[in-house]
Amino acid sequence: MATTEHDYYDVLGVGRAASEQEIKSAFRGLARELHPDVSDDPNADERFKQVVEAYEVLSKSETRQLYDRFGHAGLRSGGFRPTPFDFGSLADIFSAFFGDDVFGVATGPRRTRGADLAAEVEIELEEAAEGVSRAVPFQVAELCETCAGDGVAPGKSPRTCQRCNGAGRLEQVTRTALGEFVRSQACPECAGAGRIIDDPCQECEGAGRVLAERKLQIEIPAGIHDGQRIRHSGEGHAGALGGQAGDVYVLVRINPHPQFVREGDDIYSTVNLSMTDAALGKRVKVPTLGGEEELEFVAGTQPGEVRRLRGLGMPVLQGFGRGDHRVLVNVAVPRHLNDEQRQLLEDFAKTADERTYQPDEGFFEKLKSAFR
Repeated sequence: MATTEHDYYDVLGVGRAASEQEIKSAFRGLARELHPDVSDDPNADERFKQVVEAYEVLSKSETRQLYDRFGHAGLRSGGFRPTPFDFGSLADIFSAFFGDDVFGVATGPRRTRGADLAAEVEIELEEAAEGVSRAVPFQVAELCETCAGDGVAPGKSPRTCQRCNGAGRLEQVTRTALGEFVRSQACPECAGAGRIIDDPCQECEGAGRVLAERKLQIEIPAGIHDGQRIRHSGEGHAGALGGQAGDVYVLVRINPHPQFVREGDDIYSTVNLSMTDAALGKRVKVPTLGGEEELEFVAGTQPGEVRRLRGLGMPVLQGFGRGDHRVLVNVAVPRHLNDEQRQLLEDFAKTADERTYQPDEGFFEKLKSAFR
């Protein structure tokens, strides 16, 4: 409770004969005006607490009667301690900003946002490199055209639930030494809808929505990574009673490539050289995402060497430039030799010495670079 005992009617700006609806309307207007996240008034925070406190007392008939007869002293002697932020008050504050469907508090038939929907599309690595457009099929709940999403048969109307008077919720007030506790729950008669449909639409069976097959054209940007999702707002399941539709999240899966491995924006592949090609040197065409590139491998090329082709990797998603293509050298050692081949290799081994296998001066630097 505030340190200064303000008159609750003055705080809300209503007369003592104000109706429940007038008190509620005054509270909502002041909540919009004084909420600390909205108002520029330096005293907005304190005034906002006073408004919430006043509404908490005047919105309930028992505490209002006690206040009208005995003032603040009567509230204290009755064991009531208004708190600035109880559940009911907060629900009404947010209801003032965002409507009645907040914290599950309903004041009748509610428009609710539709559920989000997940779909999946598979593409090839080359398509991920260039970007591609795909039609993605999925099932979605759409508004029933027969009843326009109302769920009621054409020419018929729902009736207001008598148990909750259309509020959709029932409240139970419990008095304790600490004050009143209000327990709110969905009305079991109307399942929280606030209305009862006696003549449901035959097309949607009263649901207001029907399942339909739809295709969504998805633009997949160049450079997308496996497992990333693309969001399309408002393309998901339709909301109840005309509420906003949910979103569609399309999961992009990139199929494994038979020749390339992707690491970030870089592409890795291997080139196979025979033992003699590596020793004597050779020009070889290697495949890349953009086509074949001819590389020259000098005499004495070692297994495990990595050749870097700058800018021939994947494009940077929503950025500039491309990654690199790195080619790993694999030297094939013969497994099956005939007698003549074996004799030639034995003759070569007899004539080779340390200088034959002496590494280049930068060999160890290349080795460390390959490991990095």
